[in-house]
Amino acid sequence: MSTRAGTDTAHRRRPELAAFLRSRRARVTPADVGMPPGLRRRTPGLRREEVAQLSGVGVTWYTWLEQGRPINASAQVLDAVARTLRLGPPEREHLYHLAEVPYTPLPETPVRSVGPEIEGILDAVAPRPAVVYNARYDILAANTVYRDLFDVPADASSPVPPNALWRLFTVSEDDSPLKFRESELPMMVATLRAAYGVHAGEPSWEEFIRRLSGASPLFARLWDSGDVAEPGRRVKVFRHAELGELRMTSTSLSIDGMPECRMVVYTPAEQSVGDQ
Repeated sequence: MSTRAGTDTAHRRRPELAAFLRSRRARVTPADVGMPPGLRRRTPGLRREEVAQLSGVGVTWYTWLEQGRPINASAQVLDAVARTLRLGPPEREHLYHLAEVPYTPLPETPVRSVGPEIEGILDAVAPRPAVVYNARYDILAANTVYRDLFDVPADASSPVPPNALWRLFTVSEDDSPLKFRESELPMMVATLRAAYGVHAGEPSWEEFIRRLSGASPLFARLWDSGDVAEPGRRVKVFRHAELGELRMTSTSLSIDGMPECRMVVYTPAEQSVGDQ
């Protein structure tokens, strides 16, 4: 981008930033932030000085920001203003972009269950196995075909969801439903490592890695390799007690409203050995 183009972009963003801040300020009442309404208020929302005070910034600085002046803002200050103005995640991201500050998403609240719509989709794709994983391979929901293939109990009363990695790494190779573990398990651990980058240091993730490393030397060795990969379309081979060997293509699909979760559907890759 040329210097002139960059300057033009900044000139367009600053008026938009000013209008955005004014509109967000107008919708927050003193009662929303625990302040008395006061008398003779000419503005429907907070005053500029009130936003500055609640955000811990100078009144002049905030006034210049809301006027669209070319001042620099830090992520910490923008976060303070976002909290005062009660901005949701999309609005916070919009504020960052308009202020030309690199955007860092806030940690998401872990998703622990799915709604009936997603469960209906899982059931509708049967007889294809289908499951919803979070970033740690916790099984949030699955259809009966998947549960039968991976021997996953259907008990929904447990506060801790079953975990696909735990089930695959803590059984013997003969008892595993997954064939060619030497190629498939490293890929799953590398996918976990990619997700871990966002959660490094979180107690629940660190405890999960510690426990699984203690339970499975193979997992510990693969984890220490540091390999990273993204979820993707792959052909996997499974053992089934009645159907024999099954070659299935796994397809990962994102789910709206469920960050870091994906639906994985397994479709026949070709004629299975058990059908010949």
